[in-house]
Amino acid sequence: MTQPPPQPPTEPPTQETVRRLVLSLLGEDAAPGPGPEVRPVTEGGGHFTWWVGRRHVLRLARDREASLRQRRELRLRDLIRPHVGVAVPMSVARGEWASGLNCTLDTKVPGVSGEEQAVSALGEADLAGLLTGLREVPVRQAETLGVPRTPPRSLEALRAAAVRAAERLPAEEFDPARFDQLAASAAVQLGAQTGAAVLVHHGLLGDHLVVSPEGRVRGVLDWTGAVTGDPAEDIAGLAVAVGAPAAVRSATLAGYGARPCLRGLWLARCDTVIRLADRPRGRDDDQLPLLETRLRRAWESILLERVTDLRDGTDDLP
Repeated sequence: MTQPPPQPPTEPPTQETVRRLVLSLLGEDAAPGPGPEVRPVTEGGGHFTWWVGRRHVLRLARDREASLRQRRELRLRDLIRPHVGVAVPMSVARGEWASGLNCTLDTKVPGVSGEEQAVSALGEADLAGLLTGLREVPVRQAETLGVPRTPPRSLEALRAAAVRAAERLPAEEFDPARFDQLAASAAVQLGAQTGAAVLVHHGLLGDHLVVSPEGRVRGVLDWTGAVTGDPAEDIAGLAVAVGAPAAVRSATLAGYGARPCLRGLWLARCDTVIRLADRPRGRDDDQLPLLETRLRRAWESILLERVTDLRDGTDDLP
């Protein structure tokens, strides 16, 4: 009789379990004694990412799908590392923390979260190098590793969803009239152009950027969601992470023209309105400050939209 596959654990590991796991992963490299200090990366419960000493981070896959993504990520990081110009974590040990569930002990990239430290002008150049490098990664090799190809989203449909979401928000949180800047016809005009797909991180939010005290971007974390597809998605992520002006300046330095920059800007603006409207509401609305900050960044005005009139959808954008 065929045995059913083992079920993944329903609870995250305890601190003692994590400590024993780290010692088993390090093997002969483990220092004598009780092992390095381990502590969860975030406060609260449900920890699946742990700091290990001062130089490493342990990431535990929650389920089998996450295990597949993690194994793919480890191979993908080796492919992209020569191209992107910023640090990408390196796995120093890997294994299973439960039956069928992967874990990896990664190097810690020095710096702080992009949610805590603003990016400087030199940091914008770092982001430009990142976007340029992603365009240079061989797409066929990435897809051979299992990176999925994702079709471009319809900005027209996303705008319509965002307008409906804005109507559910209190006036003090968001004014739906701000969408008048992007007419429905202009949303069609900013549809993704046909052309070769590029590797897209697909999650360039502030907590995935590692920034130095001087505002330099030192590394990019979490490549599990990478896809091949529309580069405007990464421009959108940067608009949410570092603000619309910095994101567009970085994309322009990377060689992107007005169309992908404005498309990325409006993807970010629509997404942030939808996420703000869809947040779980309750007495402890702890998501609200971060969502409001991200919305404010995405809706910052940029020079490009001041000189490019999109309201009638007639402009011939490059």
